[in-house]
Amino acid sequence: MSGTSTPESAATGGEVVEVGKPAATTPGGADQDQVVISVDGVDKTYVVRTRAGRLRRTKREVEAVAGVSFTVRAGEMVGYLGPNGAGKSTTIKMITGILTPTAGRVEVLGLTPTVDRAVLTRQIGVVFGQRSQLWWDLPLGDSFELLHYLYRTERDRHEHNLAEFVARLDLGSLLERPVRQLSLGQRMRGELTAALLHDPALVVLDEPTIGLDVVSKFAVRDFLSEVNAERGTTVLLTTHDLDDVEQLCERMLIIDHGQVLLDGRVDAFKAEHGTERTLVVDLERAAPPLTLTAATVTAVEGPRQWVRFDRRTTTAAEVIQEVVSREPIRDLTIEEPQIEELIRRIYSARPEPGV
Repeated sequence: MSGTSTPESAATGGEVVEVGKPAATTPGGADQDQVVISVDGVDKTYVVRTRAGRLRRTKREVEAVAGVSFTVRAGEMVGYLGPNGAGKSTTIKMITGILTPTAGRVEVLGLTPTVDRAVLTRQIGVVFGQRSQLWWDLPLGDSFELLHYLYRTERDRHEHNLAEFVARLDLGSLLERPVRQLSLGQRMRGELTAALLHDPALVVLDEPTIGLDVVSKFAVRDFLSEVNAERGTTVLLTTHDLDDVEQLCERMLIIDHGQVLLDGRVDAFKAEHGTERTLVVDLERAAPPLTLTAATVTAVEGPRQWVRFDRRTTTAAEVIQEVVSREPIRDLTIEEPQIEELIRRIYSARPEPGV
């Protein structure tokens, strides 16, 4: 792995709405009226060549992104979700100027990324979970110093930001250590610092917590939440870790087969699609599955039973009262549906393209 990148190479309360319907509200930020990212009817098609015999090759077009449209306003922290191959990374590369759309329009901070990439690079920060913008063989502190010159930031501004981020991310003891000797969690904290030293208006994060341990994930999430709240930095986050979105984002976009399926608030999405709740009951003794009028036992493990009910028609109190009337209990908890499971249901209910 080589760490010889430049800023340009490194820049690599509403209801859930269906595509084509505007979100009812946009979470607060710096200037909520300022559109930071505008993606309008964007397509991206690749030509894939495959071998057809010893000498011949055939080519076909693969549509990675198909008619994607959304906006992100100043101060928002938006989760951009989808399975592998859904079009997330392709979208990110068009937003940062690495790829040119086949059709449609992309604007970031009023600039066209592929045309104004050199200018845009100095106004955004990018973190790719499996790539580095740090110099692999240099001490971490030297990478930060080089970025000061590459971004041409004012010395006072650079020193102030560096001191703040080093303190918040506990990097003081790592500044003299070569980047290659850092753990994945330590390096990711360094990547976040590198992406934010020049006070970008927008930070694009592509799988920033991939492979991190629990402690490192908490540190990264806390830092991003503070930066967003205190500095009004706009954040676009792509991730497979649904906990990241639940902990950090008020708004989420779900993409699949190159198209945006849903765009809305995280809490509204859970309220609309997460109508089922589960009561986990520990009985005094093992018993056959309980027979209940407004709930269903979905699993039994010894004295523990999982009872599912629809919160639109039944309250937890009603279910608990009925359970207690059937069997003496030792303990109980209520489990809320996880976003990952809700998204899985949306995918499973969605017909395959062409069906």
